[in-house]
Amino acid sequence: MPASVDTVTSILGDLIAFDTTSRNSNLPLIDYVADYLSDRNLTPRIIRSDDGDKANLFVTIGPDTEGGIVLSGHSDVVPVDGQDWSSDPFDMTERDGRLYGRGAADMKGFIACALAMVPVIAGRELPGPIHLAFSYDEEVGCLGVGRMIVVIAAEIPQPCAVIVGEPTNMQIANTHKGICANTTTIHGREAHSSRPQDGVNAIEAAASFVSYLYRLCDELAETERDDRFEPPYTTFNAGKIAGGDAVNIIARETRLNWEFRPIPGADPDAITARVNDWVEAELLPRMRAKDANAFVQTVRDVLVPPFDAPESMAEHIARKASGLNSAGAVAFVTEASLFAGAGIPAVICGPGDIAQAHQPDEFIERDQLAACLEFLDRIASAPA
Repeated sequence: MPASVDTVTSILGDLIAFDTTSRNSNLPLIDYVADYLSDRNLTPRIIRSDDGDKANLFVTIGPDTEGGIVLSGHSDVVPVDGQDWSSDPFDMTERDGRLYGRGAADMKGFIACALAMVPVIAGRELPGPIHLAFSYDEEVGCLGVGRMIVVIAAEIPQPCAVIVGEPTNMQIANTHKGICANTTTIHGREAHSSRPQDGVNAIEAAASFVSYLYRLCDELAETERDDRFEPPYTTFNAGKIAGGDAVNIIARETRLNWEFRPIPGADPDAITARVNDWVEAELLPRMRAKDANAFVQTVRDVLVPPFDAPESMAEHIARKASGLNSAGAVAFVTEASLFAGAGIPAVICGPGDIAQAHQPDEFIERDQLAACLEFLDRIASAPA
């Protein structure tokens, strides 16, 4: 029998109470999980960030053999700043079978289910190990999990599958888009606004740059499509822009944060090269006609590649445990592509609805937690 939903609810309330917004340390939550596991005679491994302020946690239940299954989740959450919540986002509240709190769906609900199942799993004669892998900084570019994947590859008998428990309403996903996030700095020349001929307006140049990004998006939408997704093409987003000093000064510098989300098969490097080529051929000549020192610099901040792994061992295991006969696609990015890139088959399946993620009054339904417990119970009963 799986653990009870009441047990999950209690653990979930504890997890939500830790404000693990990515800008904060997640160590209090990791210490809580480590103590929970240690109290059940398990030995968690803590894998810290370079500055020591954050950590991944990895633990093995069962035999120290190859062929284990990794249950993977991220511990960080997105900010609540400026959102209109009906209750304290870090004090879980239950209303009408829904559990409200930041991270309830994305993705502390899955972590709570995995932890609730630990005593059940540990009390069985397992045919293969079950591993728990909880990461940091997924929400800001899957920054933490890579360090844990290195440890798994070097020091852990090779797992046969990773279940990434992102919220899919317990449906199976075997593909997702990637993300390439960038910062572009545009440097022009300031001048009095009454004499635009004397300056190079960095904001004007940024407007041209953003316009080109969306023209490129329209072009790729016509030439590279994958109908498994909605929308079925590589998307672009100019997410943040800052620059200029005053309304009567030609803006000298502008900084733009932008991203694109490539579909499987799209080449992020080739897309970036298209943007850089346009800058060199079109934008910079216009700017340098007025000032030879004008420049545009783009730095890649994050790259998580697309994920596309149909009919993998991980999918086979998830289908067997769920009873589902098909798998679909999700548009959001997960750590699955990084596990798969390291040679560990991965699939995405977890409780809750991604539509609730990042929203005020984020919630997960008790029925979803119950379904996840049943799923994990069947996985632990026959891991391979």
